Amino acid sequence: MTPEGRETGGAGAEASAQAPEPPLSLEFLLPATEAARLARFPILAALRQGRISTSSEELRWLDTPSGALADDGKLLEAPKRGPGRLIALAPETEAPWHPATLLPPLALLGPDEMPEGIAGEALTPLAAFSGKRRSQRLLIGDAVVLLSLIEGQLRAVAAERDVVRVVLSGPAHAVLDLARRLTAALPLLPPGQSLGAEALSLATGQKPEPRRHGAPDTSQATSAEACFTLAIGHLLEVALHYAPIARAGLDIEGVHQLRVALRRLRSLLKVFRPITGCKQGRALDGALKEMLGLLGPARDWDVFLGGIGADMAGLLPEDRRLHALLEAAEAKRQAAYQALASALDGPGWRQLLVAGTAFLLEKPWRAGADTERLEWLDVPPQHFAARVLEKRWRKLCDDGAEIETLPAEALHELRLDAKRLRYAAEVFAPVYPEKAARRFQRRLARLQEELGRSNDAAVAIGLVRGLAREKDEARSLAIGLVEGWCLARSVMDREGVLKAWKKLLAKESFWSAD
Repeated sequence: MTPEGRETGGAGAEASAQAPEPPLSLEFLLPATEAARLARFPILAALRQGRISTSSEELRWLDTPSGALADDGKLLEAPKRGPGRLIALAPETEAPWHPATLLPPLALLGPDEMPEGIAGEALTPLAAFSGKRRSQRLLIGDAVVLLSLIEGQLRAVAAERDVVRVVLSGPAHAVLDLARRLTAALPLLPPGQSLGAEALSLATGQKPEPRRHGAPDTSQATSAEACFTLAIGHLLEVALHYAPIARAGLDIEGVHQLRVALRRLRSLLKVFRPITGCKQGRALDGALKEMLGLLGPARDWDVFLGGIGADMAGLLPEDRRLHALLEAAEAKRQAAYQALASALDGPGWRQLLVAGTAFLLEKPWRAGADTERLEWLDVPPQHFAARVLEKRWRKLCDDGAEIETLPAEALHELRLDAKRLRYAAEVFAPVYPEKAARRFQRRLARLQEELGRSNDAAVAIGLVRGLAREKDEARSLAIGLVEGWCLARSVMDREGVLKAWKKLLAKESFWSAD
């Protein structure tokens, strides 16, 4: 049996229609300057049922002086009214996570259940929030969604900041529909951390760590579908963390890591397309491709200026022609960052995040799936992984069979083969024995790195040629210098490619194909 990419059928759609819809709560950040605009937003006035209710919102977060709870990823949250809550600062590592979804409390604690201390230490407040909650009921089709605007100040001993959060609660389809409408017009973004985690960060003065980073951990997946959803939720979280860093433009790792996360997401959609392909997946892929089109130029100029450009400037510090060329390159880099910043501030990025969350929550690939496809979704991840990885491994081996004599264009295609295999291997490796999987991944990464150097040289040539100016002999000579350097690098890099290739072929794959 082989997985098919069919996108229509009856069994899955019928089962989906009969399943009760779960409630959903989504939380968004809103700039404080936009809070008044949201209150007057025409869409809300047209959908509102009844009057807006206003109440005070006061919260405190408690921990021991040594931070015993925070070290365990928890805090005690005490509202002015109602039960206290033991909250998690972030989802469990093995749990699926979707941007904007609220974490439920770990436990509700009545007045007589609030502990006075933990492990021999008294509990003390570390931060507090004081403000207003304005709530309104909105009719979305035949469903009611509660929109709450929470506005106030978060305070710790030595710092305070304005906070505005918007919470949408109700039937999942209606909440997602409203989220799409609002993010199209307002700068609403999923928060990178819960309000409790933000309070802890303010109190300690420490920057929050990303809740997810690097390649996805799918070790807890028991099915191909679980592997898919864990990986996508992980990568959306990584992208959410690095987007503001890329937006600021002060650290080139922001653009690099955001680009890698979105590339991994596109790879996931392709890897699992035989069993999860659907129009929503294609739309998400299109949005990812568009964003990557803006990240690409910024990253290419970063790599050139920080690599080949910096090397040449160090060797030729007095060459005015070269330095004028590098100044022109820096202007291009700044323009690329400005275009990226505009995109990250715009509705496309916000709606991409909502689309990713909706994709995971609604699982549209199940609607219309036939029996065979549903069976493939439930197979152990190793079963599906072996077929995917073996196919990509064979393509890499076939394309690299004559690697000693391959021209630059063919080496570029081989690099893409290695990248596609590596992204797929990263997703499935956690469900296999760790030692063998890590060894294979290290060798594959080394090959991709060696092939990447040749690609960087080819990209650099294209970049500097784009800086050419008519009747500017000095600029043409500087471009020629860079081209000569890059061509020489390409020749020298071939030895490293061959060494990495032989080492990779000497190691057996970590999966077993039928």
